Amino acid sequence: MTRVETIGTPVGDYAPDFELPGIDNQVHHLSRYLDNFGVVGVVSIRHHCPYVNLYINRLKEIQKEFATAGFVLIAINGSDNTGLPGHNLENMRDFAQRHQLNFPYLWDSTQDVSRSFGTIATPMAFVIDSHGILRYRGQIDNHPQKPLAKSEDYLRDAIAALLQGKEILIPETEPVGTPIIWRI
Repeated sequence: MTRVETIGTPVGDYAPDFELPGIDNQVHHLSRYLDNFGVVGVVSIRHHCPYVNLYINRLKEIQKEFATAGFVLIAINGSDNTGLPGHNLENMRDFAQRHQLNFPYLWDSTQDVSRSFGTIATPMAFVIDSHGILRYRGQIDNHPQKPLAKSEDYLRDAIAALLQGKEILIPETEPVGTPIIWRI
C-alpha cells in the first residue's frame, strides 16, 4: 500500500465538527449525527464532477445497505465553482432530486470544512466512528469505471468493519477523482 501524504485531519484524530446548510434548508452538525449514528460517512461531491456521476448510484446503495445498522452518509460540496454556471444551492437541490439522493447534501461555501477534513478530490470518502474519530479516508472503491466489478470496496469495507467493532484493514487510500477547486 502506498502511503498518502496527509493534509487536513489524519486518520486516528478527531474529525472536524461542522455546521453546514443542507439542500433541505436545515443546518446540519456532525456532532448531532454522532449522537444518533454509530458510524458516519462523509463524502465530498459536486454535481459537475464526472467521477461523482459514476459513483452516485453506488453511494445511494451504500446508504441503503447500512442505514438500518446505524450508519448515515453525508455528502458535502466544498469545491469552488463560482466560474461555472449553476453552482448554487438550488442546483444542488436539482441534482439531489434528479438522482433521488437518500442522504443529506450540504454546502461548504467557505471551504473551511473541506480544508479541515483534507479533501483533495471529488469524490473522496471519510468514515467517522461514534466517538468522532476519523477511521478511513480516501477512495470509495478501486473500480470507478466499472460499477458492478468486485474488487476493493474500501468505503463499504470500512463501514462494515466499524459496525462490527473490527479494525479497518486499509484505513487510507489515494483518492481518485476530480481535484477540488480552491478559492484563491
